Amino acid sequence: MTAIAEGIVIDPGLRGGKPCVMDTRVTVQEVLHWLAIGMTPEEIVDDFPYLSPEKIRQVLAYAAASAGRYMILAA
Repeated sequence: MTAIAEGIVIDPGLRGGKPCVMDTRVTVQEVLHWLAIGMTPEEIVDDFPYLSPEKIRQVLAYAAASAGRYMILAA
């Protein structure tokens, strides 16, 4: 398991190596999806009590930092 940001880890044996919230099997992508469809952080925590507002903030911080990175691929 490798920590890639505060509260975010990657483990090749967990969820196909996708970035996950530390100490859970919840992917960053899932949390972002729930927020995008209109769930509030409070609703997410109600549905998934092993998450917390702080963990959701960590997901958003990771996503914001990742959005600034890009790759140029040669064709």
